[in-house]
Amino acid sequence: MTPQEFSRRHEQDWQRFETLLHGGDPTDQADFPSRYREICAHLALARDRHYPLAMVERLNTLVLAGQQRLYRHQGGLWPAFLDFLSRGFPVLVRQHAGLFWLSAAFFYLPLFGMAAAIWMQPELVYSVIPAEQVRQYESMYEPGQHLIGGRANDTHFMMFGFYLQHNTGIGFQTFAGGLFAGIGSLFFLLYNALAIGAVAGHLTHIGYQETFLPFVATHGAFELTAIVLSGMAGLMLGLGLVAPGQHTRKDALILRGREAVRIVYGAAMLFLVAAGVESFWSSSTSIPAEVKYTVAAIAWSSVIAWLGLAGRRQHAH
Repeated sequence: MTPQEFSRRHEQDWQRFETLLHGGDPTDQADFPSRYREICAHLALARDRHYPLAMVERLNTLVLAGQQRLYRHQGGLWPAFLDFLSRGFPVLVRQHAGLFWLSAAFFYLPLFGMAAAIWMQPELVYSVIPAEQVRQYESMYEPGQHLIGGRANDTHFMMFGFYLQHNTGIGFQTFAGGLFAGIGSLFFLLYNALAIGAVAGHLTHIGYQETFLPFVATHGAFELTAIVLSGMAGLMLGLGLVAPGQHTRKDALILRGREAVRIVYGAAMLFLVAAGVESFWSSSTSIPAEVKYTVAAIAWSSVIAWLGLAGRRQHAH
């Protein structure tokens, strides 16, 4: 179907929805939710078929206005935020599942590969991480520390601020690298994967696994997933530049960028959760390792279920 045919077929629906947004016939207001879902479906089709930017912009404006009105009647921004978490974000991730798995492959495969390589060839760690930094990691995870992963004068709150700044910095770099045709995002995914893998391989090889593994097990579910999502968002930007379809590169970048920013919002929330868990839970030496592993299993299962299952029933309707 050409864009002109699509517009002719649905123009009356769009005008009727605009009328509802501005008040319209009170007897038609009961149909607002169903008409809102219809406009959402039209927007998804227009994006998938790479229809002209003007049409996509118009439908996107209608959807945003409809969303604001719908949730204003349901209690304000809080329901919209909960809807984004429980439905909008995971559905959006699944719509671009190929980019998610590409980002995950560029991150997890080098990470585990480097950890295994250093386990077999311990001296390789110094080709990835400077010797002084290696010694710092050893002191941070040496058994007997008052806070695992911290420095001598650290507190939980200091660690929270440091982790939040550090992790969001990684996420922003990985996302912004997508502006270099996606290559920058792949580079930062690979770079961070090798660094994390090198640290993990070295610390477990020297016998610090009893402190290191319980430390990373829980917050890793949120932090590592957020890094992968940041890479995914960057690849979305890169795809808009490399494969704009029927759009100009500028228009494709705008369209992809809007979806990518929503992915970044989700990643930012995961980074925030990761920083809190890392500083107040993971770093604690009073919690038994068995308990941390149990909570870690729950955390990983929850993140996987959230991204893979949340919103499926509503989206199917």
